[in-house]
Amino acid sequence: MEKASPEVAVIKMYEARKEIYPREIQGRYASLRWFFVWFTQILFYGLPWLQWNDRQAVLFDLGARKFYIFGIVLWPQDFIYLAGLLIISAYSLFLFTAIFGRVWCGFTCPQTVYTEIFMWFERKIEGSRSARMRLDRQPMSAEKFLRKFAKHAVWIGFALWTGYTFVGYFTPIHVLSEEIAALSLGPWEWFWVLFYAFATYGNAGWMREQVCKYMCPYARFQSAMFDKDSLIITYDKDRGEPRGARSKADAAAGKSLGDCIDCSMCVQVCPTGIDIRNGLQYDCIGCAACVDACNSVMDKIGAPRGLVRYWTDHAMARRWATPEIVRHAFRPRVLIYSVVLLLIVAAFFGTLFTRTPVKMDVIRDRGSMGREVEDGMIENVYRLQIMNTDESAHRFRIAVEGIDSVRLTGANEIALSPTESRAVPVAVRTAAGKGDKGSNKIYFTLTSVDDPHVQLKEKAVFFVPR
Repeated sequence: MEKASPEVAVIKMYEARKEIYPREIQGRYASLRWFFVWFTQILFYGLPWLQWNDRQAVLFDLGARKFYIFGIVLWPQDFIYLAGLLIISAYSLFLFTAIFGRVWCGFTCPQTVYTEIFMWFERKIEGSRSARMRLDRQPMSAEKFLRKFAKHAVWIGFALWTGYTFVGYFTPIHVLSEEIAALSLGPWEWFWVLFYAFATYGNAGWMREQVCKYMCPYARFQSAMFDKDSLIITYDKDRGEPRGARSKADAAAGKSLGDCIDCSMCVQVCPTGIDIRNGLQYDCIGCAACVDACNSVMDKIGAPRGLVRYWTDHAMARRWATPEIVRHAFRPRVLIYSVVLLLIVAAFFGTLFTRTPVKMDVIRDRGSMGREVEDGMIENVYRLQIMNTDESAHRFRIAVEGIDSVRLTGANEIALSPTESRAVPVAVRTAAGKGDKGSNKIYFTLTSVDDPHVQLKEKAVFFVPR
């Protein structure tokens, strides 16, 4: 008699994606979310077309190694400002997360913003939540094909426009438009337009909540930034349970039920498909769509709003009112974050707006360690890399000091056009017997003729032969 083979159990290491059909909802937080959609996208799509001093207002010209941000021109030597900007962004994230939870994810994150836009297109073409679910269950037909084709065509068109705008921050957008019209884009421009379009189309059209749940690291370490006084989306179990539908017969019979009628509206509107009634989950992006949905249901059944709302763990456990929540928001960690962030921001903008509008690098000719010329004088040759970082022309006077009788030979003035960079060869001489044998410190001084307060001093080495 043959033995029956044991059943093979298949354990899936990755759960297959279940399609989520978020329901459209109206309310305070939905309006706030759309405000940020409009605000961020007007900035993103509008800034490349803004002109400033006969040039694009915001342009990162990698070829010329100049970053134009309105009236500010930044060079590779100004990389420290990028580091400062990243530090400010990080501390801002710490501060706002400690107070408001994942407010960045729910309202201003590009993934949230573009997903909201793509879902708006989807609703306009395929219909409401129930219509989309019904359409996906149907076999392929001419109507279904046309709706799906129209949706993806609009998605791809919008994604290409997004990629084109992105590249417009690095290639002047008027030039880029002419190149696109003539189909003469360079290979890197083609690559970045298509790559950014593909990323937008894939992330906002197809992956959506998968980006937030599996690709974004913020969901994983957010718990380290929360505490018991951080605002999070919470469900008031004391008030809502036991949940269940109710009827007039239940009320007449004195059946005791909580305010939650188990309508699942909070689940239907969630872009990540979670049930907030199960407690805080890393999938929750803090968009507050469930708050709007629950409040609308509470209005219909005549119950007070706030069954699902922004709340803190301490407020929920101790039943705090809003003034008490606000008072506990200003706790030590928040005050420390605020003070550090304020100091960094002050230092960042203080140095940015008071920086000298000229830069100079001194490079000594290493092919000649110092030579004796006519009249027994000692000469060293240098190359001064001078950059006028201002958008106005300037004339600069070059001087040298540090050793007795040291002086420049030749012209000692240079005129630079706006944002011009030029290499200036100079020869420095001193009388024989002056200075120590070997290396001597000297200083090149660059002074603006039209504004003597603009002055820059750089150290160099003058070599006297032994």
